[in-house]
Amino acid sequence: MPRSDKRALRSEGTSASHSNSSADDIRIECDDECEEARSAAIHDDKKCAEAALAPGPSSLIMPKHRVHEMVLLKTIAETLNQSHELSSMLHSVLEKLLELTGLTTGWIFLSERFMDFRCVAEQNLPPALTGNNGKRMNNGSCWCLERYWDGRLVNAINILNCKRLEDAVAFRWGDTEGITHHATVPLRTGKELVGLLNVAAPGKVHFTDEELALLQSVAFQMGSAIERIYLYAAEQRRAEMFARLDEFSRALTSRTGGCSDLVPVAKASLSLIGEHFNWPIAALYEQSDSKLSLRSVYTSDESFELPERMAMEESGWIGEAVTNRRLRTASAEEAALLFHAEGREGRRRPAAKLATAAVVPLPFGDTGYSVLIVGSTKRDELKAEDRPILEALAEHIAGALESTLLADHRKELTRIEERNRLARDLHDSVSQLLFSLSMTSRGVESLLTGPSPDTKAALSAVRDLQSLSQSALKEMRSLILQLRPAELQAGLVTALREYAERLGLQIAARVDGVGALPRPIEDALWRIGQEALNNVSKHAGTPAAEVTLTITSLEVTLRITDKGKGLPGSISRLYGSATSIGLSTMRERAEGLGGTISIMPRRSGGTAVEVIIPMRAINQSNGNRGNER
Repeated sequence: MPRSDKRALRSEGTSASHSNSSADDIRIECDDECEEARSAAIHDDKKCAEAALAPGPSSLIMPKHRVHEMVLLKTIAETLNQSHELSSMLHSVLEKLLELTGLTTGWIFLSERFMDFRCVAEQNLPPALTGNNGKRMNNGSCWCLERYWDGRLVNAINILNCKRLEDAVAFRWGDTEGITHHATVPLRTGKELVGLLNVAAPGKVHFTDEELALLQSVAFQMGSAIERIYLYAAEQRRAEMFARLDEFSRALTSRTGGCSDLVPVAKASLSLIGEHFNWPIAALYEQSDSKLSLRSVYTSDESFELPERMAMEESGWIGEAVTNRRLRTASAEEAALLFHAEGREGRRRPAAKLATAAVVPLPFGDTGYSVLIVGSTKRDELKAEDRPILEALAEHIAGALESTLLADHRKELTRIEERNRLARDLHDSVSQLLFSLSMTSRGVESLLTGPSPDTKAALSAVRDLQSLSQSALKEMRSLILQLRPAELQAGLVTALREYAERLGLQIAARVDGVGALPRPIEDALWRIGQEALNNVSKHAGTPAAEVTLTITSLEVTLRITDKGKGLPGSISRLYGSATSIGLSTMRERAEGLGGTISIMPRRSGGTAVEVIIPMRAINQSNGNRGNER
């Protein structure tokens, strides 16, 4: 149709549209004039757009190639949004891209650093590139990757002849199916380059600007989808790592609760790191002057070795982290410089092929452990996003070590307080009686050796000596029983009854529930019961008392009551006074096992002592797993 006729028809259509404004249906049709101009290469994209937007009879006239591009981009976008798994998503979008563009072959490289890349998706590769179990696509450099790494590849490249295909021809790897060149498009997530999209077809040695622009648009979509998947994977990993941290914290509390030795706590901490995070190396170092000394280590393999001592000036990134008190991660190259062992000839050799490592200073305390070091053979096991996890691990370990140190100090204070109490009891009872025996024996001597011996008075004094010696013996036996408790084979209540009888008390005993008590709990209740019965004997002013032991699956309760005159003064004052070491010791024993103790007056008169201790297994296992020191 002549152009003048087309203009006339378009003019008529315009008039008709003004007379009938209700016709609002949009009709997409092929513009013959624009198509002719495109094929003749006399219209550029701007003129095509102007032609497409030219007024018409209630219709939007769009070039056929633009419609095709819109369909392709729409299909690619839908494909990209159908998966959260990176490899399957890239395979699917690559397949759709080739199907809609008419190209036959494509592959995608992902790379975050120099010489570190992987082919994550490929479609219809020629036999020359698929051989050697896929190593030809995942090993060795090529021209497109070299341009990508040195920063020269920032946009779609019009044409690149493929070095891998040239090598395939030169080394006769197999059939290339007529493919000699490919287009290369960088993939971006924001401003960061993450990979390359390569596409090709047999005999195709040139891609037009329009084709490259379309591939660039697809690459932008793919980059956005990759970023979305990276963010999703990071959140998933973050949630998983915090779940592992929670399990680690629970296990650490269970395994080290009640332990008063730093060495097994440190070993258990490192073992649990290997168990819950699957890191093959974990170690604790102590900073002393200008050196770092290895205090405890966990390794999953005997081939892993860590230096026993490191000078701060030679410890590189570890020394930097210790000096600045900040977490520091290391590359495989940095880790290899430090994790070494001495060979037979005194040469340094790598102790392990670590892909990454991290050092985390312990946040507080003076336990003799300064920094935590962890290492992994997997490149992605320690990332920047793991900083909160690593810092939390260091805090948990430091807290466990501090608690252990405090428990040890508390036990030492308890021992000192017990010695002081026994010294006071010896002075107040046995020492006074022995002094009386000494003075009475001197009196007997003077009565018998004087100028007029008084045998009757001497005999009376001897009887007093016998009484005093019996009292001293009774007091001494009582103190010895506290120092060397009787075997509890007959049971706690039976042992307390026998002890009370030695003190001259009458005991009504009752046991509710059946179950074996852990030895630490039984020993603690025995000591507390001894002190409580001693107080009844000395202060209650009554020979009767009641002992009740209640055992359930959750806790054990010991209750000792009397109907005497009660304890003098305020219990809160007695707990901290110098005259109430026994009461303070009772409280320390109960709280040392996570229990509570209450001493209160009874409404009917007298005093009630009640001790409640949780019935949990006391596990002081070192948790030795793997090769630990």
